[in-house]
Amino acid sequence: MYDISLPIHPGMAIYPGNPKVFFDDIRGATSTLTKLSLGTHTGTHVDAPKHVFEKGVSIDEIPLKVFIGPCRVLDMMHCSDAIRVENLQRYKIHEHERILLKTKNSLGDQEVFSDTHVYLDGDAADYLANISVALLGIDALSVKQRGGKDYRAHTSLLEKNIPIIEGLALRDVPEGRYFFIGIPLRLRGLDGSPVRAVLLEEEHVRKSQKAL
Repeated sequence: MYDISLPIHPGMAIYPGNPKVFFDDIRGATSTLTKLSLGTHTGTHVDAPKHVFEKGVSIDEIPLKVFIGPCRVLDMMHCSDAIRVENLQRYKIHEHERILLKTKNSLGDQEVFSDTHVYLDGDAADYLANISVALLGIDALSVKQRGGKDYRAHTSLLEKNIPIIEGLALRDVPEGRYFFIGIPLRLRGLDGSPVRAVLLEEEHVRKSQKAL
């Protein structure tokens, strides 16, 4: 099992302009609880269509089955700046696949935000949207180029109700096929949510099924 979620804590890397994380302890006579302050796009998180489209589907309206099932991790470590169509074509991606992109972003632990993270090119986003993948994930805090004017990395996918998971921790995950679980919080009417994402090796899944 691979835990591919970034730890959430005060001082963690945040995409510029997003709310910072704060934890406030509230101590009672017999117990303690913590007040959390963070944005919906903190750490490892899902973008729902409502993130870019005012009338888009909200995070609680995306069927849970989208976030559970087989996936492929594709090694894009050779991409120096952007993931382009030709980088994806050799994988023969199919309709309804869950695709996670491992890039040089995974060499760090996201404690410091990088303005030059590897991103998804607009044409590549169109390519995946036209295939109708079920879900796309990447190890950057944004799938889009920082400061770029081409918004298709978000819009082309979200327009087709394809959720985008950003901020994945894929550094120690080899390329290959896995079983993906990445459940967002049931936040009514909102544009996204942090997730706890894990990958199970296929052999582990098969053994678990036999045990049942």
